[in-house]
This record gives sequence, structure tokens and C-alpha cells, in this order.
Amino acid sequence: MILEELYIYPIKSTHRVTQIRAEVKPWGLAGDRRWMIVDDEANFLTQRTIPHMSLIQAVPQPGEKVMLSAFGQESIFVDVPGETAPILQVSIWRDSVIARVASDQVNVWLSTFLERTVRLVHMYDTNSRLADPAYAKPGTTVSFVDGYPLLCTTKASLLALNRKLSTPIPMGRFRPNVVVSGDRPFGEDTWKRIRIGDIVFSVVKPCTRCAITTVDQDTALRGKEPLRTLSSFRKRDGKVYFGENLVPESTGVIQRGDCVEVLEFD
Repeated sequence: MILEELYIYPIKSTHRVTQIRAEVKPWGLAGDRRWMIVDDEANFLTQRTIPHMSLIQAVPQPGEKVMLSAFGQESIFVDVPGETAPILQVSIWRDSVIARVASDQVNVWLSTFLERTVRLVHMYDTNSRLADPAYAKPGTTVSFVDGYPLLCTTKASLLALNRKLSTPIPMGRFRPNVVVSGDRPFGEDTWKRIRIGDIVFSVVKPCTRCAITTVDQDTALRGKEPLRTLSSFRKRDGKVYFGENLVPESTGVIQRGDCVEVLEFD
């Protein structure tokens, strides 16, 4: 099997950024979801409620800085907040995380585009949030992801899904970090440990899918697919699954074209 595609999302729930290579940190890929947009009550915001977040481009710059762009707005540079920046306790799912707030200019830019009052926050402490110990090894750290350090999907599984759809969808709907080719459809259901290049990952939990998969990432238009079709053959205990959550067992670099090997099956 081969690592075909590699993505990060510098700001949670904004547009994907294609990578040729990526550094694997204990909490995920370097630069992935270190930033998050919150509302005026410091609760996290996503495409579940604001689909046009998908139209925000956050191009990574050195040191977790980003350059923001969106239709109808001038691009703006986002620096990492320093030690004197305001501190905010933000909520993401059941977690509470201390983060630093971006500049007023950046927050006005985002509020204008999203048509509501929002703030952009940065996770400066890489040990401030933990993955669910029911699945991940206790002490596993994460950034502003929904649950686990990385998400893996396979091209074969997408092809199997698209054969059931009247209009095929791209892999971007599932917002993966790594996309693997060369396995049978949904073969990833049986993986327990895999190696990508030189890095070993634990395959800890199937990924439950939400309404974000129904948002066209290039237009922000929402439909009923692929959730409607996935629920007909990938539903279990009331939840729909596509892809697998990964936890790195070591750090290093992975890149497109790396060999992917299953070390253990479940």
C-alpha cells in the first residue's frame, strides 16, 4: 500500500492544505489544527453550523503562523500570539483548553467573513488536551481535532462508496490527514497497527461521521450525501463510520509515496 495524499488543516474546520511531507508530532501532524475559531462564549465553531468556514484558506507559514484568505477579503497575516496576548478558556466538545487569542485585526477579519462575532485562538501548550483514554493510550495529547491525532482514509473505500452514489464525491469531504491506496474497500476496518514510512501508528477507533461530510468543501453548499448512502451500509449502533483514527507511536517525517504496511490486524 502507498501513502497517496497528505493534508493538514491549520485552523479547525477551514479548508484543507495539501502537503508533500509532514512532521509527525505526538499530538498529530505539525501545523494541524493548532488554531480554532470560537464564538462570543468561547465555544468552538465548525462547518456543522457554519458551512462557509470551508471557504477560508489558511496557508501555513513558519512557526505555526498562517496567511488567511477568503473571497471578497484582503489576505491577512496571522502571527502566533505572544506571552502578553489575552488568554481565553475555550470549550471543544467536553474539553476545556487554555488558549491565546489572535490580534484584534484578525478577529475582525474573521467576524466580517463569518457574519458573527468570533475570535481565533491558538493552542500554545502542546500538553493541554488529551485524547479519550477509552481508546487511546492514557496521556495521548491532541490539538483542536475532534478526537484523535490523525485521520486515515483509503481510496478503495471512497471508490466503493462512490459506486453507490449518483454523483461521486471527492475525498476532501472526509477531511483526512492521510489517504492510503492499495487495499481492498474498508480493509482499514481490520487494521490494529500500521507503519507509514518509518513511523508506526496505532489504529485506535473507527471515525464516526457527521454533517460536515455533506458540505462541498469548495462551494460550502450542503446536501444529503454521503451520509444518507453511508448510513445504508456503514451504520452501527446508530453511528455512521468512514475512516480510522490513528495515534503515532513515535515521531518523525512521513511523505507522499511512503510505503504503508499493516503490522497487526484486529
